[in-house]
Parts: sequence; C-alpha cells; structure tokens
Amino acid sequence: MRGSAQPAKPVPALLRLRLLRLNQSRHRHRRLLQHPLHLPLRLPAAPAAPAAPAAPAVPAAASGESKKVRSSPLVRNIAREHGVNLEEVAGTGIGGRITKDDILGFIDHRKGAAPAPAPVAPVVPVVPAAPAAPAPVASAPPPPPLPPPSTGVSGVAGVAGVAGDRIHIEQMSVMRRKIAEHMIHSRRTSAHVTTFFEVDFTNIARLRDRAKKSFEERNGTKLTFMPFIIKAVVDSLKAHPIVNASLDGDNIVYKHDINIGMAVALDWGLIVPVIKQADTLSLVGLARSTQDLANRARNKQLKPDEVAGGTFSITNFGLYGGFTASPITNQPQLAILGIGGIHKKPWVIETPDGDAIAIRHIGVLSLSFDHRIIDGAAADQFMADIKKTLETTDFSSVL
Repeated sequence: MRGSAQPAKPVPALLRLRLLRLNQSRHRHRRLLQHPLHLPLRLPAAPAAPAAPAAPAVPAAASGESKKVRSSPLVRNIAREHGVNLEEVAGTGIGGRITKDDILGFIDHRKGAAPAPAPVAPVVPVVPAAPAAPAPVASAPPPPPLPPPSTGVSGVAGVAGVAGDRIHIEQMSVMRRKIAEHMIHSRRTSAHVTTFFEVDFTNIARLRDRAKKSFEERNGTKLTFMPFIIKAVVDSLKAHPIVNASLDGDNIVYKHDINIGMAVALDWGLIVPVIKQADTLSLVGLARSTQDLANRARNKQLKPDEVAGGTFSITNFGLYGGFTASPITNQPQLAILGIGGIHKKPWVIETPDGDAIAIRHIGVLSLSFDHRIIDGAAADQFMADIKKTLETTDFSSVL
C-alpha cells in the first residue's frame, strides 16, 4: 500500500561481523593513541627532554605474537631487526593491521626524534648572563692587500708582465701617441666604409720599364707608380668635388684647392706631408714633389705648413707587397685612397678575336670614405674614373 512503512530488511551476518570488527579496531586505535609514545607521525618531534634509557628490546614482544597486534611476516621481521615492539606501532591497515609503511614510518620517526649517540651528560640549565664582549676567536690573519697595478717604466697601468717574463718596455713617443689619438678620433667621428677596385696597371708598367732610366737622367728623380695615381686622383676629384670636401658641424665645406696628403712611413712613426695645389702640377712635377717630400720627411726636414692643409690623402701599403687594406680617414677629410701591391697575374682581356688570358700587372685600390656625406654610388663613380684613367690614358706624351 502506497505511503505505508516498509519492513526493515535483515542485516547480513557477514556485514554485522565486519562492522563489529571495525568498531573494535577504532576503540583499540583510540586507546593506542593515548599511549605517551604514540604521537601522530605527522606532528613535529617534541622538544628533547631527559628521559630514562629505553629498556632493551624483548624479542618475544618484538615478534608481534600478541593477539592484539595484526601484522604480516615481513613487518614482524622488520620489527625484529630494528628492536621494535609492535604493540607500540599504530596500524593504519584494515582492522588496525600494521603495514610495512607503518613500521618503517615508526622507525624513521624514532630515529629523528631520539638519536642515540654517545651518552649525553645531564643537561644543566643555562642562566642568561649579562651582555658582554665576545671572547676573541682565533682566526687566520687577514690576507695582505693586493699590490696596485704595475705601472712599469711608462707609468701606464697593466703594461708590466709577470715577474720572470722576458719583456722590454718603452714609453710611447709623442708622435706615436698623437697618431694613436688621431686614429681613434677618426674612427669615432666618421662612418667608415671601404670600396675596392682592381686596376690593370700593365700599360703604365710597360711605360715605366721603357722610360724610367731616361726620365731619371732628365729630371733627377725616379719614375714610380705614385705620380700616375696622383694624376688620376686629381682628375677624378675635379669631377667629384664632394670627395675633396670636409664637414664642419652641419656644413659641407667644398675645397677649390686640391691638396694631396701622402703618407710616409718613418722608422719612428708616420707623417703625411701635403702636395699643395696638386691640380696645377704636371706628371713630372708630381714625381718631383712626391720624391722631395718623402726624402725630407725621413730626414726630419719638413716645415710645419708642409704637413697641414690636406684635402685628400693617399697611403701606399703595397710598398712591401701588401695586397690591400682599409685605411682610416685623416680628419677632417672625408676620404683616403689606399694603394695595394701591383703584381703580375693571369687576367682575362678582350681582343678583336674574343676573350683571352694574358699576364697583366694588377693592383687593388681601396677607398675609405665617410658615409655620413659620401654615398656609395658617389664613391664608386669616383673610383671608376680613377680606374679608367689609369688603364686607358697614354701617359707617354706627358713624360
């Protein structure tokens, strides 16, 4: 009938037995937790306090044969090996059964809470004393202060080597120091870019071979490649005045005079005498000027105005066979030409019958320029005109 109470179903006997055992296990667990040695494993160890030495383990008790302790043979073996009384271990298994984790956790907890080193002397309460200066503690003497950086002979820190090194120290000369400062200043000032051109000097080389002896006899100076190159540079500077200019703040200063600075290597440094108004000199006049300035530079006979006022510079690093390099501009100039070594090389040439391979005198010219003012196209056009002049001009009529 709907709404009437349903008769209670009988509880199976097996279930009643399990419930009874569970209640007994809970009662026994609560009683074990009240034991002074059974604190929960998750709690931190209580502060160490004086306690009587633990009684030696009794094998009979450690074997876990008490009817109140349920454990496996493995657990009993572990308890026997470590001298543990299983009645002191709280079991977390079904019906309070002691598991392997229970016994191992109990052992770990006992080791951490009560280590057993050598016998400890009775603890004497420490009465705080009045603040006093701590007793001096013996320590190693402080290391000696580091010596200041070695100044060597020149007074510049860091130049001297380690004691025993075979070295020789010299102070920079005034000229060398000025060169260093000038080079660093130029690199920091200008946006340096370098372009390279290969030039066929074969026609000039053949002309020199034919005329150098008679040229020296008539003019009292040697005929080198330098006057030919300066002549080509002067003609190209006329066509591209931006390369002969300089920068003054935000103003571009165009120079109407072409004054060619010529770097001369000295045993004690580098100097750049200037050929003033080189655009007014002939090939012979350029040859005489270059030879005269170089000789007087090496003999320290230059006048101050002969090393000033340059508008464009040339440096020859091919004198000893160097291939090419990227020179640094001579401030406030905007460009500098580098001359590499001129060497015989197999070269492809055009003939009426087609291309042919011939031995030619080839050199590399490099132009370093200030990209703030001179664009790459302008620099290459300037170099292309130099190349064309050197390769196609018949200089025999001007010697």
